[in-house]
Amino acid sequence: MPSDRPDRPEGAPVGRRVVLGLLGLGALGIVGGSTLQNGLSAVLGPLETRDPTGLLGLLPAGETFRFYSVTGAVDAPTDRAYRLTVSGLVGHPARHTLDDLRAMPQTRLVRDFQCVTGWRVRAVPWVGVQLGHLLDLAGPTRRATAVRFTSFDGSYTESLTLEQARRPDVLVALRMLDGPVSHDHGGPVRLYVAPMYGYKSIKWMSGIELTEDVRPGYWENRGYSVDAWVGSSNGRTDEPVG
Repeated sequence: MPSDRPDRPEGAPVGRRVVLGLLGLGALGIVGGSTLQNGLSAVLGPLETRDPTGLLGLLPAGETFRFYSVTGAVDAPTDRAYRLTVSGLVGHPARHTLDDLRAMPQTRLVRDFQCVTGWRVRAVPWVGVQLGHLLDLAGPTRRATAVRFTSFDGSYTESLTLEQARRPDVLVALRMLDGPVSHDHGGPVRLYVAPMYGYKSIKWMSGIELTEDVRPGYWENRGYSVDAWVGSSNGRTDEPVG
């Protein structure tokens, strides 16, 4: 899911214990990331990084990441076992190891991460391989006009047009916040689409598939926009940068 919105049916009931627990967490001040997760686990039981209540938006998190998953627990592959598959309408399918990706040209960007629900983390350092470089290695066929991404959580998918995917500010990210992408942040490899809302930046990325048409992803099938440009009112535009 996005890294930025919980999967909760409209009108889902929330118990008194949940509300009181969340209010207690709010009283602790600014919370985020694993601190928030640990507090919720004490109230609701082990939830990993999922927020089924949708009440996290009520808590003061400041400019910190909030962690969500559409599947709850997500197993973490070892660095040795990880593979990123490139398939579909390509001339040269591939299965890249982490070492393969690390040996490719690396691009560094310092950009905001903007959630569609309103929160933002400013000036996050990102390092990774430009998605366009991987596409060039694979050699899209003439029929390919879009790219579909899959996550090793088994449920989450996303997509971009081929033109969007070739932007210089779209990374297969290996590092963020001056360290390897952590499991909570979607590591060891995640997508970062700088000019779009966070739900386009798929976490725990395991597959890149070239397709004839854009295939709506997990959140687009639940009402989100397929083109998720962050608006100029948020201090960002869809103009290429970097």
